[in-house]
Amino acid sequence: MSKRGRKYKEAAGKVDRERAYTPEEAIELTKDVSFANFDETVELHLRLGVDPRHADQQVRGVVVLPHGLGKTVRILVFAEGDDARLAEEAGADHSGSDELIQQIQGGWLDFDVAIAVPSMMGKVGRLGRILGPRGLMPSPKAGTIVPADQLPALIKETRLGRVEFRVDRTANLHVPFGKSSFPKEKLLDNMASVMEAIKQARPAAAKGRYIQRVAVTSCMGPGIKVDVAQAMAMEMA
Repeated sequence: MSKRGRKYKEAAGKVDRERAYTPEEAIELTKDVSFANFDETVELHLRLGVDPRHADQQVRGVVVLPHGLGKTVRILVFAEGDDARLAEEAGADHSGSDELIQQIQGGWLDFDVAIAVPSMMGKVGRLGRILGPRGLMPSPKAGTIVPADQLPALIKETRLGRVEFRVDRTANLHVPFGKSSFPKEKLLDNMASVMEAIKQARPAAAKGRYIQRVAVTSCMGPGIKVDVAQAMAMEMA
């Protein structure tokens, strides 16, 4: 295991590892212990009481953050002809068909979100082994395969701060919800939106306690435990 640096140790020393903080306290402390020389992404980490090995216990969804993610999102749209032009007019960074597919097959991946119209999925399916492991494959469950007339709205949402979440094989969720430079109130609003979306995504087959642990952290900082009951009760201001 790699050794932790001095700045991380100093930050971790300010966190009581045994205490479950209120959401407000956790956000304040996350901002206080952020030490990187760049604007760190703030993340929400949850341990869920589901078994991801079963298809009926998958947890997946999307949330539009009210105050965005604080980052520039590069959007690619798989479309042809008039649909591609519509995507470009709506603000997509890249749009096209065969030429984009060939670029991606050649190793080009300079985008953060991929969207497709249904007619393109026969071709886009060839990219599954490349895009799938990176979480970039368009998917109906993620809401990234839409008819052409829905492209403008989806591109706008994605630009503003549309975040996809999906439980991993260890039953954990990792969701970014802002930057350490955000005011506390905006981070709390974004966190409340994420918590609400995760609660709504609870599978019917899930038994017992659904959300078991909650933590907040900046991407370089130590994890800060959050009181689960208070996190589940969060509402936007």
